[in-house]
Amino acid sequence: MKLVELGSFGDQGLSFVERGQPSPCLGEVVVKIKAASINYRDFMIAKGLYNPNLSLPLIPLSDGAGEVVTVGNDVTDFKIGDKVTSVFWQDWNVEQQTRMCSTGGDAAGVLSEYAVLPQSAVLHIPEYLNYQEAATLPCAAVTAWTCIKAANIKKGDTVLLLGTGGVSIFGLQIAKALGANVIITSSSNEKLERAKDLGADELINYKENSDWGSKAFQAAGGGVNLVIEIGGGSTFEQSMEALTIGGHISLIGALGGVKTELNLLQIVFKNIHTHGITVGSREDHEEMHRFLEKHQIHPVIDKEVTFEQGADAIMGIAAGNHFGKIVINLDR
Repeated sequence: MKLVELGSFGDQGLSFVERGQPSPCLGEVVVKIKAASINYRDFMIAKGLYNPNLSLPLIPLSDGAGEVVTVGNDVTDFKIGDKVTSVFWQDWNVEQQTRMCSTGGDAAGVLSEYAVLPQSAVLHIPEYLNYQEAATLPCAAVTAWTCIKAANIKKGDTVLLLGTGGVSIFGLQIAKALGANVIITSSSNEKLERAKDLGADELINYKENSDWGSKAFQAAGGGVNLVIEIGGGSTFEQSMEALTIGGHISLIGALGGVKTELNLLQIVFKNIHTHGITVGSREDHEEMHRFLEKHQIHPVIDKEVTFEQGADAIMGIAAGNHFGKIVINLDR
């Protein structure tokens, strides 16, 4: 079988290799991967920025979908022919809480014709989704879901989203399905208009509005209830500015730096709740599947590339040109 392998950290570390077709051990399934999707985390892993101590070589990508072709002798929840998606954390579920083994990071990922996964790391695909759509869910969609759950967002609340990548666009779709108002930022007016077509209520070009936190506060009529925070050091102060009293920040990344200077009294006076979010559990993923199916939410796929273009697409995601998700087709 063909697969992409990360043999070394850096710009040229990804390559195509051939391996024998795998067989499952007890508790495992073999999935013929039909499609996979890219997250910024995958670029960081390839560059050695995410965890330089990861064991190499490594098959990249946490997010994929496909068909079960073989199961271990003791596997009862899945059978040959089942359509499944991967799960981000292989050891965060009702039976395990260690949260030390992530698909495509600590364990082999899914950018491979066939992927061997523990049965704890696969879920059945909602019937209304195709493989390409299902492949976008395990990291970005579950992250958006758990961010919104952490803040208990409900009808009439306001959510501020930073940028138009996978998490933010899923956040937009989920928040609107809940009846919330959405403010979204971008440096591209074209992307902001696309977000408006998806239901965004207020648009802020942060290059044209350097004080975008205050602008979001005013647009929400007294502050937002939740910021899904991806920028870290470069945006956290503005995110606090945007919040209402008792508002929430769900911190999922630090694209703009891991350190910042905070006014702790602002946190006190605003009663700010800050949540560190590391995707979510298997049960979070299952709950999100049910929500998406109930509301018939279809992931926004900006671009599809071939298996052969996958390595370049991983390294290219850092440019930030995408809107929503980038999918790699392995079976076309």
